[in-house]
Amino acid sequence: MPPVDRPTVDRYDYICIGGGSGGVASSRRAASYGKKVALVEVSPYLGGYLRCVPKKIMWHAADMADRLRHAADGYQFRGIPEPNFDWRTFKPQRDAYIRKLNKIYENNLEREEVEYHPGFACFVGKDAIQVIRPDGEKYVMHADHITIAVGGCPVIPSDDKIPGASLGIDSDGFFELEDRPKRVAVVGAGYIAVELAGVLNALGSETHLIIRKDKVLRSFDPTVHDTLTSWMEHTGIKIHKHSNVTKVEGRKGQTLTVHTDKEGAIEVDCLIWAIGRRSNTESLGLEGVGVETDRKGDIVVDDHQNTSTKGIYAIGDVQGKALLTPVAIAAGRRLSNRLFGPEKFKDDKLSYKNIPTVVFSHPPIGTVGLTEPEARQLYGDDVKIYKSSFRSLYFSQIDEEHKEPTVYKLIVVGEEERVVGVHMIGQGSDEALQGFAVAVKMGARKKDLDDTVAIHPTSAEELVTMR
Repeated sequence: MPPVDRPTVDRYDYICIGGGSGGVASSRRAASYGKKVALVEVSPYLGGYLRCVPKKIMWHAADMADRLRHAADGYQFRGIPEPNFDWRTFKPQRDAYIRKLNKIYENNLEREEVEYHPGFACFVGKDAIQVIRPDGEKYVMHADHITIAVGGCPVIPSDDKIPGASLGIDSDGFFELEDRPKRVAVVGAGYIAVELAGVLNALGSETHLIIRKDKVLRSFDPTVHDTLTSWMEHTGIKIHKHSNVTKVEGRKGQTLTVHTDKEGAIEVDCLIWAIGRRSNTESLGLEGVGVETDRKGDIVVDDHQNTSTKGIYAIGDVQGKALLTPVAIAAGRRLSNRLFGPEKFKDDKLSYKNIPTVVFSHPPIGTVGLTEPEARQLYGDDVKIYKSSFRSLYFSQIDEEHKEPTVYKLIVVGEEERVVGVHMIGQGSDEALQGFAVAVKMGARKKDLDDTVAIHPTSAEELVTMR
C-alpha cells in the first residue's frame, strides 16, 4: 500500500501520530488484530532517523580503529598501517544502510495493511486529528483510539542564555557531518555525550568533553561512572570538569572559540551540544483536548499509557521516562494488545522496572536494576555487594597502557541474596547483559548464578563465579 493522501474510511479503529519505532510497532500490532489502522509521520523517513543504528555503526568504526592498532602492536600482525578513517566516504555508505532500514519499515506497514499518511498531525477533537500534507493540503481523520508517539528532539541552549550557542550542533547534527572534525568539544555528561566523545577520540579527533560536575554518567552506579571517567581521561579525552559554557565565538564551519566559566577558552572546529532532549509536544493541540503535560512538556500517562483524556495515549520519549527505542516498541505493542487483543491481554502493560540499558562507550557499559546508592536507600544494611575487577583476556597481549578495564558488580539484598542490580563495564558488556537482565527480571538469587556452570574463558563467567 503506497502512502495515502486522504482518509479511506469515515472512522479508524486506531491512529498513531508518529512513525518512529514505537508508533510503527504499535500500529502493526493493532493491524494484526484485524483493525483499521492509520499512521501519520511528518519526516520523510518511516521508523524515524534510527539514530541508535548509525551511532552503533560509528562505534564499530571507532572500535575497529582500536583493534587495528592492537593487531599491529600487540598481536604482531605485519603490514598494518596506522588507521586512517575516511569519514567522507563512510558517511554516505552508512546513510544508505539507514535508508534501507527506513524502506523496510515502510514495507512492513504495507504488509500489515497499515495506512501510511505523510504529513504533520494535530488534534482538532478528542477523536479527531488534522493532517497537513507536505504539499500544504489538509484533511481530518477520526478514530476510536489515538496514540501520540512523536518522540523528542535534542536541546540546544538559546543565544539569549549562552551567546553563540547556535554555532554548535546537536547530536542529530553529528550524523550530518561530512567529514571528521580535527578538534571537537562535546558538552554534556550523559550517555550521548560519552558515546560521541568516545567515537571522535578513537577516530583521531582532538576531543574535549565539558561537564558540570566531576564525573560522567552521574545517574549510573558509582563503580561505572568512576571507572569510565578515569579511562576516558587516560585515552586522551580532555575532560573539563565543573565547567559551564558561557559564550561561543566564531562562524559555523570555521574555528569556534568556546568560553567556559572555569578554564577560559577552547578552540575547536565543531561544538556538539549533548545536554538533553525535550518532547515534541508543541503544536499538537494537546490543550484543546485536555491532554495534560508536565512542566517539561512531557505527556503525563498512567501505568497503561493512558493520558488524562479518554481514548488518547502516549508512548515512547514523549512521555518522558526510559527514553530508549526498545521501551517505546514494547510499550506500543502492549498498548495495542490491551486495546485490541484477546482477553488474556486485557491488562497488558509495560513494567518500567528493571529495564536493561547499555552505553556504547569505550569500553562499553551494561546495566540493569538498582544502583548501589538506590539499593542502600531502599534496603539499608540488607544490601551486599559482590565485585570483580580484571582485564579481558583479549588485552593479555596488549601493552599495559592500552589494557581496558573491566569491572562487574552484583547488588544483592536479604538472606536469600536476591539480585537487584547488575552493573558491567568492559569489553563485551553490551552483549553479555541481555541474559543477565532476564535473570534479574525473574528474581534470580546469587545462588542461582553460583549454580550456573561458567563458560570459560569469557569475561561473563565472572558473574557466576564471584565470592
